[in-house]
Amino acid sequence: MTAYTIEFVGTGETITCTDKETILSRCLEEGIAQEYSCRVGMCLACSAEILEGDVTQPAARGLTDQEAENYALTCMARPQSDLKLDRGKYPPSIEADIEADTAGDGAVADD
Repeated sequence: MTAYTIEFVGTGETITCTDKETILSRCLEEGIAQEYSCRVGMCLACSAEILEGDVTQPAARGLTDQEAENYALTCMARPQSDLKLDRGKYPPSIEADIEADTAGDGAVADD
């Protein structure tokens, strides 16, 4: 089991996380207010942009393969190196959905 340092840019927060635990679980144990909802890699609420480092997240079904290279779903992601993450940054596919939902008359479509 290898431990890695995870720095959350812009917050001054840093945690140590092993390659056997998820980033979200360590955040919750350390009292860091990491946003989350489903905890199964689908909702993208726990998304963070990977600025440096690598993660493994094979069960992160909410991301495309390309997005998974640049974004971590912290509920699924396990570090494979030291990391710098920017929390609250969403992949382009979800950003486009948010912009579409807020454009126009402000109504949000029923799914």
